[in-house]
Amino acid sequence: MKLIKYIIPIFLILASISCSEDNGIETPVNEVQDLLKVQEFNNSTHVVELFTESGMLSLGYNDITLRITDKASSDFVENAIITWKPIMHMIMMTHSCPKSDVSKVTNKKTIYSGYIVFQMPENNDEGWDLTIDYTIGGVEYEVEGDISVPNSDKQIVAVFTGADEIKYILALVEPQNPEVKVNDMTVGLFKMENMMSFPVVKNYIVKLDPRMPSMGNHSSPNNKDLTFNTNTTMYDGKLSLTMTGYWKLNLMLYNSEDELLKGEEVTETNESSSLFLELEF
Repeated sequence: MKLIKYIIPIFLILASISCSEDNGIETPVNEVQDLLKVQEFNNSTHVVELFTESGMLSLGYNDITLRITDKASSDFVENAIITWKPIMHMIMMTHSCPKSDVSKVTNKKTIYSGYIVFQMPENNDEGWDLTIDYTIGGVEYEVEGDISVPNSDKQIVAVFTGADEIKYILALVEPQNPEVKVNDMTVGLFKMENMMSFPVVKNYIVKLDPRMPSMGNHSSPNNKDLTFNTNTTMYDGKLSLTMTGYWKLNLMLYNSEDELLKGEEVTETNESSSLFLELEF
């Protein structure tokens, strides 16, 4: 009798599971479980959520994930075509910034991703907003709202005019979590065509010389200059960090004709380049 007592509940559980599978009921997968929500935008039909690893947007490079929920059904939208337009509203003008296309995340059903590089922070009188246009089943929709882009205490994005009179934006992508080792380093390089267009710059070279100003301005071994990666459209190199602390990443930008556009060599009489990024860990 005791055996029957235990077999019956197990049978009922298995039958319940089988019934659920037969009915085609699936447990929704949370594809943003490792991300934090930044904010959401609403219109009459949808909720559009933004996610990052930190739950914030920041000055410089931002890897952003989006998810759209249908308000009527509470289902996540799996077939949207998405574009976005970040705009900085200054007192005397407006402008956009470098950004990627938005695409469906590979092997995911409900999330889309892209990047935005904010080249300047908000202040008391000036700030950013974001418009997201998307199409579902041939029907066009739009959401928009203000976004917060606070300042950073380190220079992680540089805006400058090169010797060719072109304005460039160079942003640190990796490492986000630097360690005492030879780190993979990635930067994005863009040029300003006009106030709304900032295309990727291809096939330049970014020479790297990291220094520790507080430690006699010493450098480190095994660094590798950054070159263009055609697959990611970013610039990849190697950054050697031999100890924790503050590092100035001195840079020199050369075009495809090996002409120096910005930056200077670090010497005994010149402690840093005018083109640099910063890290502290």
